[in-house]
Amino acid sequence: MDSAFMQSVIKNVVALTDFFWGWPILLLLMGGGVWIMFQLRFVQFRYFPTIMKETFGKMFSSSVGGEGTVSPFQAASTALASSIGAANIVVAPAIIFMAGPGAVFWMWVAGVIGCSTKFAEVALSIKYRETNTDGDYVGGASYTFKNGIGGVLGKIMGWTVAFFFMLEILPSITLQTLSAAGPIEQLGLSSKVSVVVIFILVSLVVFGGVKRIGQVTEKMVPFMAGLYVIFGLVIIFTHASKVPGALLSIFQGAFNPQSVAGGIVGATLAKAMQKGIARGCYSNEAGMGSAGYGHAAAITDHPARQGMWGIFEVVADTLIVCSISALVVLVTDVWKNPANQNIAIHQAFTAQFGAFGSVLISICLFLFVLSTIIVIVFYAEKQAEFCFGTAVGKIVRVVASLMILLGAFISFEHAGVFLDFTLGLVVFVNMLGMVMMSGKVRAIVDDFFGNPKYFPGKK
Repeated sequence: MDSAFMQSVIKNVVALTDFFWGWPILLLLMGGGVWIMFQLRFVQFRYFPTIMKETFGKMFSSSVGGEGTVSPFQAASTALASSIGAANIVVAPAIIFMAGPGAVFWMWVAGVIGCSTKFAEVALSIKYRETNTDGDYVGGASYTFKNGIGGVLGKIMGWTVAFFFMLEILPSITLQTLSAAGPIEQLGLSSKVSVVVIFILVSLVVFGGVKRIGQVTEKMVPFMAGLYVIFGLVIIFTHASKVPGALLSIFQGAFNPQSVAGGIVGATLAKAMQKGIARGCYSNEAGMGSAGYGHAAAITDHPARQGMWGIFEVVADTLIVCSISALVVLVTDVWKNPANQNIAIHQAFTAQFGAFGSVLISICLFLFVLSTIIVIVFYAEKQAEFCFGTAVGKIVRVVASLMILLGAFISFEHAGVFLDFTLGLVVFVNMLGMVMMSGKVRAIVDDFFGNPKYFPGKK
């Protein structure tokens, strides 16, 4: 194909994608999220203690009732394994370097609003799930629209979300593999050996089905997140005297970036908002509709009970892990040197712990990305299953696994542009559907929190 033509296509796609992922999608995510939050009567605030008790308080509880394939925490761990990835280590530092500390505040805003969106995505995935020919529970945005909106429109929206999400996932698997291979190379293995190791580890998990994925992620996610959080907190407490100043720079920079010392050239309020909100949503995946595919198999007695785990995910992902990354970068002052932009967390950990810190952050990065690969291979299978049936879904599982091996031989130049484009289509359709169905989510909330059978606090 003519290279000039391809360059022209790429240039136009880049321009369209940059525009769409600017204010249009931010207004859709935040505007739609605020609408859903009002519809749910601020469920994440009104029932926050109950939500934390039902999630953090029951992470390892085996006493669950209702129907499903895996435990509620296994389902949440599957979804978290996708959202808690390398982005949690690099997103917060990236937005600080691009738009100043104030961007972290807008990341928090996106997280708080995103709690309602993710609650809706998860609760609806339970309400409208099905059982496939293998007897497993399946659901997610595609099933939600097909069964919840119904008719021709629901089928078109469901198919669109599933098909374009599958197109986004497959090359993304290869790119994620390259990201995971990097940390292993730091530990002494060649890139090709690293890719083969990743392929074997992922295959051992995903070919065991949703139950094995749940069993692995429920152990993997707490370990990898806990490892990173503990050592990140050590750095923050070691620099405790700088924490007040770091927090002040976040709140000052949220509304007046120019007032913050540190020299972020071109930092403006609009840029801080845009980068913070966009990267926050990218990290916790609220609005993408991805979480529902992981949660649909959960054993639960009510959609709202599993919906709480959606809020749990955003709290764990954005408000805890990403916030620790931001504070580590701010209290150590690595953000003040532009040369640290791509290695900020690595620099902070190495400065604090020496060679051990370098190994530690490499292990964390590898585990974070590996967990993401495991789950998005599963997601790819489920999108194909919805569009073309269970048999084709299993074939796509094999294809998705083989996409890992391509990481040893192929570099997808410009792939990120097309991935953002297809993901943008998924987000647009998903958020449109969530807004359309927000009244049905409100009914789910009212039915749960207004019924003493489910919510003992209601008299």
